[in-house]
This record gives sequence, C-alpha cells and structure tokens, in this order.
Amino acid sequence: MTAGHRPHPRVSRVRQVAMILVFDLGGPLVAYTLLRSGGMSTVAALIISGIFPALGIAIGALVDRRLDIIGVVVLAGLAVGTVAGLISNNARLYLVEGAVPSLVFALACLGTLRASKPLIYRFAVELLGPDTPKGRDVIGAWQCPGFRRAFRVITAAWGVAYLIEVAARLMVVETTSTGIALLFSKLVPYAFALGLSLWTLVYGEHEKKKAEQLAAAAGTLAAVTADAER
Repeated sequence: MTAGHRPHPRVSRVRQVAMILVFDLGGPLVAYTLLRSGGMSTVAALIISGIFPALGIAIGALVDRRLDIIGVVVLAGLAVGTVAGLISNNARLYLVEGAVPSLVFALACLGTLRASKPLIYRFAVELLGPDTPKGRDVIGAWQCPGFRRAFRVITAAWGVAYLIEVAARLMVVETTSTGIALLFSKLVPYAFALGLSLWTLVYGEHEKKKAEQLAAAAGTLAAVTADAER
C-alpha cells in the first residue's frame, strides 16, 4: 500500500476492532452455538466455526497486502487443531490448538532475550514504523543501556505471561464444558494483551522518568564538578 493511499490511523483502528469482533469473537461463537443447536457434532461445529478467524486473517492480508507472522502462527494453529480434531474426533484436543499461537509467541519472547534485540522491541519499531519520528526515536534510544534493559524486562514479562495464559487455557479445556472453553479461548488472549499493554505503558513511563532523573542528576554533578575545578 502506497503512502498516498494509506488509511487514516483512526479508520485503521476501527477496521481492526471490527475485524476482531466479527471474525475472532462473534463469528466463531455464534456459528458454534447455531451449529450445535442444529444438531451438528461438537467437533464439526468447532472446525466450521474456525473458518471465521482464518477468513479474517485472509481479508486482513488482502487489505494490508501482507501476511504478518502472527497471522501465519494463528493459521498454523487452526490447521493443527483441525487435523487433530478430525483424526481424534476429540473436541478438547481441537480446542488445544488455541494455545499453539500463544505458546509460540511466549517461547519467541523468551528465546530473543539473549538476541541482539528482543522481540517486543522489534514489534515496537514495526508498529511505530522505522521511518516515522517516533520510530527513529525508539531506534536511537536503543543505544542507552537503561532503554535496552527495560525492553528486555518487558519482553520477559510478556513471555512469562503468555506461558501462564497457555496453562490457563489447558486447564479450562480440561475442566469445563466445550462451550465455556471456546468462549474462554476467544476472550482470554485479548484480556492478556490489554492487561500487558497497560502494564507496558506504565512501566515504560516509569523507566522514562527514572532515566530523566538520572540524566538530570548527572548534569548537576557535572556542573558541580566543573565549578569545583575552577
């Protein structure tokens, strides 16, 4: 998509929210409920309801003219769950597929902690745009040790949190009804993402203020030292 035809950020956000409500939440839940009430088996209803998230990813890829890594992982999870459900005819095994993208994301976060740049930092640069003023600020700030440490802490927190989410999904699948497990699997990723995003903003603001205080203190110390040497 060219810069001249790029949609307004607010329009883009509204489209993303609408896509989530229709294809990730409402569509699968309504489809599953209607199919089950019509007498279809649990596994078949789950597999058919899984068409909605896949369709949403396909539409998003066509509109944005690219398929991001998250979309690839989600599609892979849907494929794994579909195959597992068809082979085993086990609804609970099918529902486990929802944990695959979260598990991959968690391991990716933790696996990049020792890399040159952790995953959440890469996501931040991609989200802001490396050629935008904010994106360039983030790239430039990477030279500061405190900034690098903050992003490694954030990435570690996201990785651990999504491991917890995977464990919660598996527990709910094993201990509740299929309908509740489906509802939980659709809602919990967004709850985790929202909570972690809010925590990231608060933590980032705290680290920014701490860095500014340290910089001010260093400036004061330099000024005092300079005066003493005169």
